[in-house]
Amino acid sequence: MTHQPDHSDIRSGVARLCEDFPGEYWRRCDREQAYPTAFVDALTAAGYLGALIPEDHGGSGLPISAGAAILEEIHKSGCNAAACHAQMYTMGTLLRHGSPEQKRNYLPQIADGRLRLQAFGVTEPASGSDTTALTTTARRVGQHYIVNGQKIWTSRAEHSDLMLLLCRTAARDRVAKKTDGLSVLLVDMRNPAPGSLTIRPIRTMMNHATTEVFFDDLKVPADNLIGEEGKGFGYILSGMNAERILIAAECIGDAKWFIAKSCAYAGDRTVFGRLIGQNQGVQFPIARAYSQMRAAELMLHEAIRLFEAGGNPGEEANLAKLLAADASWAAAEACVQTHGGFGFAEEFDIERKFREARLYQVAPISTNLVLSYIGEHVLGLPRSY
Repeated sequence: MTHQPDHSDIRSGVARLCEDFPGEYWRRCDREQAYPTAFVDALTAAGYLGALIPEDHGGSGLPISAGAAILEEIHKSGCNAAACHAQMYTMGTLLRHGSPEQKRNYLPQIADGRLRLQAFGVTEPASGSDTTALTTTARRVGQHYIVNGQKIWTSRAEHSDLMLLLCRTAARDRVAKKTDGLSVLLVDMRNPAPGSLTIRPIRTMMNHATTEVFFDDLKVPADNLIGEEGKGFGYILSGMNAERILIAAECIGDAKWFIAKSCAYAGDRTVFGRLIGQNQGVQFPIARAYSQMRAAELMLHEAIRLFEAGGNPGEEANLAKLLAADASWAAAEACVQTHGGFGFAEEFDIERKFREARLYQVAPISTNLVLSYIGEHVLGLPRSY
């Protein structure tokens, strides 16, 4: 088996950068529902958000294991990469399926931070996880597409210059397969015509900068079509394994943060004349969370190994995301329980990280859909939906 690099130099660099953004910075962003602009700018300036963009397009040309190391370290340090992680996997659609001109025009500017590609317009209020049921349309008129419809849970739309938009260019009843007729447009959101693009923030239980987006005759140049018209579903699908791998790495980082917090507190806090870490009721949940984290970490490493070898590790990427999300949630539960009342106090940062960790049971893919994938595509059971 090929040895997988640890990227220790990248990890130490990210850890040093994160020291400039301690808990108080994130608490302030949380209280104000503010986007962590300074943090994102620092990551961009250090080249971390362009790590996976090829060198000939202005990035570092690093493998996905490096991207996973960056995101894991951010979360292990108590920070949150959700404000910017999408750029690492959304740019893959442009890189794999964009025209040479599109790549020349956009990737170098994304790599150096002149442009932000952080918004991913897929989910709609009525379609949810059933992507083929989306109804946002793009109608070709001359040299433009005219876009109408609505997206929801489009995170970072207010803080992004560009959006990858999945929309229907052929009616569902006019295509052979329900996955046909969907196309991907690269939407420049900086100067839309008045009233054609409306972004409304959605306040959530964590500071995630998510929105709903409305399109009303928005004009998008036909040159901004990525790949072929009608093939967009496949383009989006091709990036899902990378997304699963990178999100799993964040969950591993969260689990490590929670476990370190729990061990430090349990090894210092004295109640009834003894350290609480001596009590099996405190010790065992932490130990179990650690075992879950390590198992998930090994599955993640296997998914990365297969991905970097040129494979399409659907099973391993999905399992890594499932196991890592479960491990981070178990570690979060153990951490709150270990700290008792202090786990709910804002200044300890645990309640913030607890809320952030809960997201990954639901997004970017629901745990139930991962289980459905495993049941159908790995175990050969009848499709459950």
